[in-house]
Amino acid sequence: MDESIPGGPLPAPRRSNVSDIVFTADFGSEAQWVAGRSWAYPDGGPVNPGDDKLDYLVPDAEYSRSGVFRATRRPDGRWNTGLLTTEGSREEFVVRSGDVLEARVRLPHEVGAWPAIWTWRDGDQEIDVFEYHPDHPDLLELSNHVRDTHRYVRDSAVRPGAWVDLRTEFGRRSVVWWLNGREVFADGRGVGRSWHACLIVNLSVCAGRYHPPPPPGTDEMSFEVASLVVRRPSVTSPLPGGAATVRDTRSSGAAEA
Repeated sequence: MDESIPGGPLPAPRRSNVSDIVFTADFGSEAQWVAGRSWAYPDGGPVNPGDDKLDYLVPDAEYSRSGVFRATRRPDGRWNTGLLTTEGSREEFVVRSGDVLEARVRLPHEVGAWPAIWTWRDGDQEIDVFEYHPDHPDLLELSNHVRDTHRYVRDSAVRPGAWVDLRTEFGRRSVVWWLNGREVFADGRGVGRSWHACLIVNLSVCAGRYHPPPPPGTDEMSFEVASLVVRRPSVTSPLPGGAATVRDTRSSGAAEA
């Protein structure tokens, strides 16, 4: 407990963290999101067979802009798939070290579906908020590719068609993942102070190297993101004389090195 000397100056206010919402996903917004193109794919897409994907990215609004991310089989054996990214958008939003992402997601039913929310910048900076494969019906894949850590989390709440609440804290010293209000993995590695990256939400389709491809009778699949927000702490610091200032961290530019 803090104690002050009688007659002395009042103590300065404590430092406190207030989390501000700096990004609320509007998947229909062309200012927020670019559809059907990402430099996480060779030459920006539309295909990425080297990553064991049958994807053929399409900008068609029906594949992503409603928050329902769809994939449909093509005659050539690939799949038209939905992808949205903040990379190259007019608003150019980036997630930064210290941010917290929260999302509500409906998992897909179909074997071969590969949904994900993840980050990307300049060929790297990938943090996987989640990946899921229905052939492992109770398992989420959580990965920090920046500092080479990952965890496979099994939970009875995870199953094909289930709604799950996800939270990822992109901490400087530790990335922390939460599932349905419960912490499930803290990697103890973090992303460092100056990390920043674009957001990607997409539904890929497995080609069969690591997970089975869709069976012949499956021609369509989907998963849904009902909400996605990013929070950013604003740090309140004491000034001489007991006044306080709030450092505004709401801009979407790069973090300081």
